[in-house]
Amino acid sequence: MPRSPVSNAAAATGSSGRIRASTSGTRHRRAVIGHDGTMEEISLRSPAFADNGPIPPEYSHESGDLSPELRWSGVPAACLELVLTCVDPDAPGGTFVHWMLGGIPPERGGLAAGEERPRIARGRNDYGDNGYGGPHPPPGDPPHRYVFTLYALRGPSGLTSGFSADDLRASLKDDVLASATLMGTYAR
Repeated sequence: MPRSPVSNAAAATGSSGRIRASTSGTRHRRAVIGHDGTMEEISLRSPAFADNGPIPPEYSHESGDLSPELRWSGVPAACLELVLTCVDPDAPGGTFVHWMLGGIPPERGGLAAGEERPRIARGRNDYGDNGYGGPHPPPGDPPHRYVFTLYALRGPSGLTSGFSADDLRASLKDDVLASATLMGTYAR
């Protein structure tokens, strides 16, 4: 399966120019100074699993690719659009993209399990489908990390359904106001 270079908020660029997901296993939040001079911080969580905790099997690839419920808060007032990603930085062939959504309205406080509204742009994951593709690490591997990152953008991304990881990366360049990361684990 093809691998796509998608980053999270704590990404670093390697010598190849590819963007790697953070491997620290901790929640990352990037704060921004608001118009009133106060620090704004966005947070991301899931009622389905704790940060750094195991993702329940019902959200896996073998169980039908039901996306977990996600909730967020602290979206900066200047945000015009939210973008969400989920990647597995532990995949044998390099970072594997499981989910990319663009065009999420900033007034939303989250997504219900399985929710991908028609007006939200669904990116092509590394399974070759638009939308969510659940965890599916090789049997016997140690637990893989699944990094969910929410980006608050200061302008519209311009992403449309079927967008690629390269399209996403270009839309994030110099446009991220704040971001938050939630990490879950999964093994088979």
